[in-house]
Amino acid sequence: MSRPDEPLVLGIETSCDETGVGIVRGTTLLADAVASSMDEHAAFGGVVPEVASRAHLEAMVPTIEQACLDAGVQLRDIDAVAVTAGPGLAGALLVGAASAKALAVGLGKPIYGVNHLSAHVAVDVVEHGPLPEPMMSLLVSGGHSSLLMVPDITHDVRPMGQTIDDAAGEAFDKVARVLGLPFPGGPHIDRAAREGNRIAIDFPRGLTSRRDLERHEFDFSFSGLKTAVARWVETQERDGVAVPVADVAASFQEAVVDVLTRKAVAACRAEGVEDLMLGGGVAANSRLRALAAERCEAAGIRLRVPRPGLCTDNGAMVAALGSQMVMRGRTPSGLDLPASSSQPVTEVQV
Repeated sequence: MSRPDEPLVLGIETSCDETGVGIVRGTTLLADAVASSMDEHAAFGGVVPEVASRAHLEAMVPTIEQACLDAGVQLRDIDAVAVTAGPGLAGALLVGAASAKALAVGLGKPIYGVNHLSAHVAVDVVEHGPLPEPMMSLLVSGGHSSLLMVPDITHDVRPMGQTIDDAAGEAFDKVARVLGLPFPGGPHIDRAAREGNRIAIDFPRGLTSRRDLERHEFDFSFSGLKTAVARWVETQERDGVAVPVADVAASFQEAVVDVLTRKAVAACRAEGVEDLMLGGGVAANSRLRALAAERCEAAGIRLRVPRPGLCTDNGAMVAALGSQMVMRGRTPSGLDLPASSSQPVTEVQV
């Protein structure tokens, strides 16, 4: 239950193809309005930056209005504005940053430019309450696969490992294309995999050999796996054999989630951390959730996973992080805050 004395923060997220506006009071989510341009990108088989930027421009005002309506508040009630400053698509980020600055100036309120990845971690405060300190976070999405040590989400996020090539979500999209499944690939592979045998095909697990672990203990690589799937499918088609889509999807998915969960648990053990948070768009994957729960329970690690709607890009996560900034007394950003497409995860706030 929120209290009137807690900060009311509006968050804007435009790092990719979703225009998200969330409103949070303290740690209570009041509104999470999202306008997606996914259908406009589907014809191209991926996100087109210019299309995304134009869609944000068209959707921004209606989405802000919808969030305020859902929350039962007016813009003058807002105590602070938070916005994703990076990383993400440069043009898309600029739309969000300009909108947030306009609101901050018009309302005379402070602005907080926050990190997209950190916001994915912070959103769990509106689902499961205050974050343990420290905790480990596994973030998996179309653009990122990262293991993060989080002593304090408002200013101290430390990278443990990351993808060295394709991110997990990117691999899902590319394999879906190989299998003739629609974009975005994640949900369709997840759905197809439920009818398949996840041990039917022994696809490779990247960066898990002894030699790889010496240099990339907590890093990820899915490019080789993606290529292995494509070659396996090509061989079947060349030999005139029908491709068992469900089995390929299930076996590919298992290879991805096996590596993700194995390394996440290993990182928790290495750092003596008893809490793991799973976030990012791929965290909506049913098999990833199930295997993470199974392995965390076996290792005595508490697992936190927001509901699927809070795992994908949304304004609620930005508002949640902004609210944490306000409550912990962090200094607001300046109105000259940049939109940084390559903002490092260690830079929680601009």
